[in-house]
Amino acid sequence: MFERFETPRPVGSGLILQPVGQAVLHQLGLFEQIAALGQPIDRLIGNDAESGRTVLDVRYLRLRGIGRGLGVHRATLFDVLHQAVLAGHIPIHTGFMVSSMERRAGKSWLLAGAAAEGPFDLVIDTLGTNSPLKRFARYPVAPKALAFGAIWATTPWVDEGFERRALMQCYRHASVMIGVLPIGRQSLGGRELAAFFWSLRTAEHDALLAAGIEAWKERVRELWPETEPHLASISGFEQLNLARYSHHTLRVPVGEGIVFVGDSAHATSPQLGQGANMALLDAYALALALQGNGGVNAALLRYAALRRWHVRLYQVLSLALTPFYQSGSRVLPFIRDVAVAYLAQVPPAPQILAAMVAGRLLDPMRTLGLAAAPELESEREASLIGMA
Repeated sequence: MFERFETPRPVGSGLILQPVGQAVLHQLGLFEQIAALGQPIDRLIGNDAESGRTVLDVRYLRLRGIGRGLGVHRATLFDVLHQAVLAGHIPIHTGFMVSSMERRAGKSWLLAGAAAEGPFDLVIDTLGTNSPLKRFARYPVAPKALAFGAIWATTPWVDEGFERRALMQCYRHASVMIGVLPIGRQSLGGRELAAFFWSLRTAEHDALLAAGIEAWKERVRELWPETEPHLASISGFEQLNLARYSHHTLRVPVGEGIVFVGDSAHATSPQLGQGANMALLDAYALALALQGNGGVNAALLRYAALRRWHVRLYQVLSLALTPFYQSGSRVLPFIRDVAVAYLAQVPPAPQILAAMVAGRLLDPMRTLGLAAAPELESEREASLIGMA
């Protein structure tokens, strides 16, 4: 493994580990570790800032057996996987910023400036959206930057005004979105945390910084007063990381002596909460494909086939749905808040939405032969535990 940082570390705040991602960790024997630290998520709620009306209410439990989400800090997922790498005695070469790749005598070499490492039968590119290795894909595609991104912070969890088992969001049209996601703990016995985010046009980030932290806080308070305890824990913009998003999909996520996984193969906005889960599915599919016969080239074609339709469906869905939540449009959020909010309550729409957020449309678990992870405790189980 090659890592650009001198010490391996994560970047980012919180995420929802969907049932499909949980299944991969279960297959790796890591699910119990992450489940002990994360926070089960039963629903996704979105409210209009002006009227207070609920315009989005997606519940996992609307579809029996679909599972539920698990809110985790990105560092928690990183630590569980990193410890597994160390336990497996997999060598990690740190401080190696990959800049390119070369092919020599049927082998691949990784380049970091003047330094070269190899030879390798296969390079697995997990460098993300802006990977310098994507030009070696069979059909290279340049990522298209999305207009909207978000600033994120990790804050202490607050019970008052929030649901412990829900991602809660507040909207003003499609130009403003505020979110609070419970993400459990980073260590057993540690403080409960939340991921707090504010959606914005990335071109407006400099103006936001220039206006000052108090001006931004006042704007958030106006739209969602209950977030005051979260805002109190943020003293400056240095606590808020800017996330920029792009969209691209490699038609075939392979090249000569290289294969692409996660955001290197397909990146999009985080509206459907699938990024880390898709990467886990990619990694499992690749491992499964490499176990077959026929050599590396045949394995890469198997991998591409295993992930093709699930990836394409979610890329299309994300691209289609994002403008309803992140755009300058006034018409699309009106449709979202009125027509879609009503139709989402009419069967089978609630069941389809549950399957969509769980990552189980065109069920990749069946395609990959993945068994579901043990069910996270239900609300009734949680209440009984609390009473005990």
